[in-house]
Amino acid sequence: MKTKTNNWGIVKTYSIITFGLFLHALGWTAFLIPGQIVGGGISGLAAALFYATGIPAGYPYLAINAILIIIAIKMLGASFGIKTIYSVVMISIFLTLQQKFITEPIITEGFMTTVLGGLLGGAGVGIVFSQGGSTGGTDIIAMIVNKYRNISPGKVILYCDIIIIGSSYFLFQSMEKLVYGFVTMGVVSYTIDLIINGSKQSIQIMIFSKHYEQIAEDITMKLNRGVTVLDGQGWYTKTPTKIIMTMVRKHEAPDVHEIVKNIDPDAFISQGAVMGVYGKGFEKIRG
Repeated sequence: MKTKTNNWGIVKTYSIITFGLFLHALGWTAFLIPGQIVGGGISGLAAALFYATGIPAGYPYLAINAILIIIAIKMLGASFGIKTIYSVVMISIFLTLQQKFITEPIITEGFMTTVLGGLLGGAGVGIVFSQGGSTGGTDIIAMIVNKYRNISPGKVILYCDIIIIGSSYFLFQSMEKLVYGFVTMGVVSYTIDLIINGSKQSIQIMIFSKHYEQIAEDITMKLNRGVTVLDGQGWYTKTPTKIIMTMVRKHEAPDVHEIVKNIDPDAFISQGAVMGVYGKGFEKIRG
């Protein structure tokens, strides 16, 4: 039974990664490449090589990342390397196939092309990151830094891509294209952080109830979340009371509310977003 569960988890992870890779490639082939916009990362470098030589972007993307994969395996472990290899191969395939089918620009207006391409590309990378994978290139640097320092991957990629996008000026001799490239970089960076932080966002819940023991037990057993019971006192009534405090992911909040509602509909609940939760069951504590 456990083996089947593990296998299903692996299939689910790689299915989500594949979907993210498809979105990322679609952002380039449907919007950015037809608009002659050089974004960041190896995808941007591959696009620039396509403009200069006519070689489909999938081929240089695969060749350049082959070297970088070795670094990923050494620094981040074999499991990361496997996902990276899978991602690089799949993006190369998606880029090559999509360029064959998408031969005309979907949108000709430069700014809309930039925003839509950046949104799709960034969303795809964010989805892949959320599953512990990488699309290769500057993403590898971002994941290494994020593993040891609490710096968002989007910011790392933002800094690394400035040189790549800046070099596009020598290809097109156009300030407009250069500006669009930097706009794409900003949109991609923001979207990556939005996807990653959204999946990791945590909240703190305070519950005031006479039935605190049963509520705490259900949260612990059903949601597998830690609970702390604090001593309090109602100032108006001067009555001692117990306060349940728990930290959960944002998507788990409705489950907590349901538990409280079923046990004590008259309970009082306070809920607030927190910047970060570090420790067992949440993020690792990093320097």
